Amino acid sequence: MRRKVLVLGGGYSKERPISIKSAKAVINSIKKKYKVKFCDPSNNFFETIKKFKPNIVFNALHGRFGEDGYIQSILETLGIKYTHSGVISSMSAMDKEISKKIFIKNKILTPKYIKLTIDKKNQLLKKIENYLDFPVVIKPLNEGSSLDVFICNNKLSLSSNLKKMKNYNEILVEKFIPGREIQVAIMGKKKLGAIELKPKRKFYDYKAKYNSKAKTQHIIPVNLSKKNYEKICNIALKAHNLLKCRGITRSDFKFYKNKFYLLELNTQPGMTDLSLVPEIAAYKGINFKSLIDWMIKDASKNK
Repeated sequence: MRRKVLVLGGGYSKERPISIKSAKAVINSIKKKYKVKFCDPSNNFFETIKKFKPNIVFNALHGRFGEDGYIQSILETLGIKYTHSGVISSMSAMDKEISKKIFIKNKILTPKYIKLTIDKKNQLLKKIENYLDFPVVIKPLNEGSSLDVFICNNKLSLSSNLKKMKNYNEILVEKFIPGREIQVAIMGKKKLGAIELKPKRKFYDYKAKYNSKAKTQHIIPVNLSKKNYEKICNIALKAHNLLKCRGITRSDFKFYKNKFYLLELNTQPGMTDLSLVPEIAAYKGINFKSLIDWMIKDASKNK
């Protein structure tokens, strides 16, 4: 009898369209091996689980409510095995301040930052001038896919971009690090590999990630010395282990003046045709179907 896999996609976050793409790709790759059903948690979630009685939930949700520990805590309560990281790991990785504090405490280089509630933005200029200096990056504290991330080169662009973020209660202001964009995938306890991105846009933002017309260049293998390649992969594995992550993660780095700056760790990387983890896996000889199958076999609870 085929095992039943419930694939979660869609959800409530701004990353909903990408999540649906990820879910569809997952379903297409496993539908011959497993009994599969798609479920959007924003519609009859508990009823679907009750009727379908899945053995495993494949969590293809992105963003808030999907990779911040929320859906994970529900699945833990229901006692259903699920893919990716557990409640605390997901929450810690999604909250950019919590993860940064863990990285800094464990001597992982990450850009200097300030956390600010949006109602105190009048204090921001003084703090930037005293501690960070321009250019800076502003981003929501707990959003993914580079949504609402802005590079601000001066007071004027900062003021203009802050107005676009009025719906967020908390924001992170980070020292902008120029240099090369390199991302590293971890698969369980294994260093899967790295990929470099050369966006045509200002940086690897939402459009650069998900719009093929953005023509972001993907470079694999990455042109690094053997020593530096090992170093960046080891940092990614260290971060994965520090946050007690499970399954697949992807860590985003900037490489500048021979130093690797860890920007953030993603506990649920995309699984679309433009996603980086499947591309890294394919380069290492793991096709998409095998990658997804591994993730399903790796599913667990009590994480």
